[in-house]
Amino acid sequence: MHIPPPASQAPRRLRFGGCVFDEGTGGLAAPDGAAAMLRPKTLELLALLLRNPGRVVSREEILDAVWPGLFVTDDSITQCVVELRKAMGAAAPLLRTIPRRGYLLEAEVAAEPRAMPAAAPLLSPRADDRPSIAVLPFRKDTHDPQEAWFCDGIIEGIVHVLSGLDGIFVISRGSALAFAQSSTDARAAGRELGARYVLYGGVRRAGGRLRITTELTDAERATILRSDRYDGEEADLFELQDRIAEQVAAALAPQIRDQELARALRKPPDSLTAYDLVLRALDQAKLTDAASLARAEALLGEALAAEPGYPTALSYLALLQMVRISEGWAADPVALCRQAAALAQQAVAAAATDPLALAVRGHTISYLDRDYPAAMRLLERAMRLGPSCAWAWAWGSAAAGYLGDAAGAVTLGERALRLAPLDPFAYLFEHLLSQAHYLAGTMPAALHWARRSQAANPHHAPNQRVLIAALVAADEAEAAAQEAARLLRGDPGFRLSAFAARTPLPPDVRDVFCARLRAAGLPE
Repeated sequence: MHIPPPASQAPRRLRFGGCVFDEGTGGLAAPDGAAAMLRPKTLELLALLLRNPGRVVSREEILDAVWPGLFVTDDSITQCVVELRKAMGAAAPLLRTIPRRGYLLEAEVAAEPRAMPAAAPLLSPRADDRPSIAVLPFRKDTHDPQEAWFCDGIIEGIVHVLSGLDGIFVISRGSALAFAQSSTDARAAGRELGARYVLYGGVRRAGGRLRITTELTDAERATILRSDRYDGEEADLFELQDRIAEQVAAALAPQIRDQELARALRKPPDSLTAYDLVLRALDQAKLTDAASLARAEALLGEALAAEPGYPTALSYLALLQMVRISEGWAADPVALCRQAAALAQQAVAAAATDPLALAVRGHTISYLDRDYPAAMRLLERAMRLGPSCAWAWAWGSAAAGYLGDAAGAVTLGERALRLAPLDPFAYLFEHLLSQAHYLAGTMPAALHWARRSQAANPHHAPNQRVLIAALVAADEAEAAAQEAARLLRGDPGFRLSAFAARTPLPPDVRDVFCARLRAAGLPE
């Protein structure tokens, strides 16, 4: 049955194949009852398919309807289809790919009116305490259609980037548009949209210059957590939109995580959710010593006991085990390697489109299996699905370096650091950028970022090794010997032979790297 666009603005529920799509909220419930909030472009694709059930919708038609006037690759469609199938759950086979033609939704679609309850919050996608954020329409100085188009582009970019942040649910843009013509009350918007946080802002353009202001509000307490201003030239609109979205995500991620951690720390132990336990684990992990790492791993174990198969907990547990291996803290590195790889595989199996899970799995394939092309494919997918996932870009930098693409490693490392300049793990991103510059032969930059990383975490052994090798390469023998002595004080059992056996550096690079460590006084 063909479902035409609604004649009125009253939102409806559309039922198909056991799924229920709510036009008012942008939510999709799978046959098993699991609910998901769809990202804007995925939402538009679903609406197009629901208007054309039983008919093959070509890729060209999808591009014209979902990305009008924009050039995007087929990967953009594929990404939306993957997300849509995941949200459909058991009904996913109803959405068929017709090779070289397009997509077919094989389902009867039935529409029913949706009552609009007053101030009824949406159900979150999971019945727990994980946060959600709504990006409301921005204020504009004029009614110029060009101005509205530009504002919409900024908001869409912000929503897309925020949707890749780990553990944060982003309310669909379609739902937030209901507030476009009303004065903004963050508490009311948060209550009606089911969002804990609300991002709101304004746009001003004059003389080729543009200024954007944003406010992040805790909607439950009606308090402003952060306000920011972004200035720039409007000559390249798309680049500016991307930069603003990236900056907003970089600013919001630590702010929201700090707020959520404070919330978790106020809870009594018997009321902690798996999400709360992950937050506590990450708070321990940032202390960067072996004992804190062990406490973090124990908390992640508790999270998995509370919610078996929780992808975020699986991913971070695998990641921390990889840290233990690289630091030389593993009693049985081989066994721990297998365990980390298995956890990363479980995370991807549980959430095939989760950027963090894909990034950690890509890193394990790169570091442990040395299958760099396969790792890079996963990491590139993680970057596409989660453009704000700094881990994807960081581990992509490492894999690119192992593949011999030093310039690419630098570019990816710089992107990771831009995304997470205030992250507790920024020292690790600085280290990977230092390593990329070392591989590129730009030793002054390698030394700069290695020292930045060392200032944040003086005990990070992988960074100490890059710093020593870069100092030797820069003919700073005395400084290199001092750093080598410092490394041995922290790790008296360090031996070049054991390091050479486990490092993923290509053989020719590894041999020169080890020769420089040896020249600084590290034992064979």
